[in-house]
Amino acid sequence: MPAAIKLTMPFTMASSPEDHTRDPVNQSLIDLRDRIGFARLGIMNNQVWHEDPRRLVFTLARYKFVSKMLRGRGRAVEIGCGDAFGSRIVRQEVRDLLVVDYDPLFIADAQDRMTPPWNYEARVHDILAGPVEGSFDAAYSLDVLEHIPESAEDRFIANVTASLQPHGVLIVGMPSLESQAHASAASKAGHINCKSGDALKSVMERHFHTVFIFSMNDEVVHTGFYPMAHYLLAVCCSKKQIEGA
Repeated sequence: MPAAIKLTMPFTMASSPEDHTRDPVNQSLIDLRDRIGFARLGIMNNQVWHEDPRRLVFTLARYKFVSKMLRGRGRAVEIGCGDAFGSRIVRQEVRDLLVVDYDPLFIADAQDRMTPPWNYEARVHDILAGPVEGSFDAAYSLDVLEHIPESAEDRFIANVTASLQPHGVLIVGMPSLESQAHASAASKAGHINCKSGDALKSVMERHFHTVFIFSMNDEVVHTGFYPMAHYLLAVCCSKKQIEGA
């Protein structure tokens, strides 16, 4: 691990004779604390929890949607995992999970917080530089496409799709274009490629035969009016064979 990256291991407490809950049914909470310590938030979501706690609910709801859509899949890959705090929710429903991000600090943080039985593989990878090595029957990417320049979005999708099996599924989530009227200045600075629902569908249909668009407001996923959605989720099936790809 690079010397500049300093991470803290989970905090543990030594039990004492007084460490017994009044209701015996809760004693397992103390036993787990003593056995594995306290879990901690990732680097990114630590800031979320500090600045806007309810936003963490929205983020985890997106991962829950992905997990239910991919339930029973064999091998899945997450593109642009950040600190991978929510990735465990998807790992709960798939056999194997690989998470990748181009920032080594985030990957180191994800590896440091990993605890059995929720193990997964984490790699540093820049998806714009090329496909992820391996073959997957599912892929997903949340809150990434809006950071990719429009001139590079087809390369981004093509590189993700290149590692998918012929009948693999890709799920892409991003803030809607309409939501940016209410976004913070910091969010707007990084969100250079937000889209409307119809535009996201059109882009994904360049690479897949079938694309389903879902709307999302706060933690609620629905099939409502795209322009009123704060967030969009595209579920893409049956990838196309792109000439020259």
